[in-house]
Amino acid sequence: MYDSGRDGYIDLMELKLMMEKLGAPQTHLGLKNMIKEVDEDFDGKLSFREFLLIFHKAAAGELEEDSGLMTLAKLSEIDVSIEGVKGAKNFFEAKVQALSSASKFEAEIKAEQDERKREEEERRHRRAAFRELKSAFSQ
Repeated sequence: MYDSGRDGYIDLMELKLMMEKLGAPQTHLGLKNMIKEVDEDFDGKLSFREFLLIFHKAAAGELEEDSGLMTLAKLSEIDVSIEGVKGAKNFFEAKVQALSSASKFEAEIKAEQDERKREEEERRHRRAAFRELKSAFSQ
């Protein structure tokens, strides 16, 4: 909704507009820090995955209470006491969808971690084999 460039990312200006529309404007430095906190690939913008990471960190209690990201996470929550029960069906459907998205997200992170471990192990084996060959030629 806030990706005005339609490039699949939220950049600094799009994040600025989003926070203003949500009623929680941030300073330029605050916006940069928000992106930096979840920017896994260090490209200076938020991918969908990094955007979801905000809510994952908020749920896990990994965000500072006064941070811009925590503000964003709180502004995106649905409060049934305010919304009432007439929207309960939509609320629970949204929660189920969010939970299944979080599970997929966690599975994706786990798969990436496993892949990194496998690649590192492969690198170690190649180095050991190289050292073995090197020592054979050194003799």
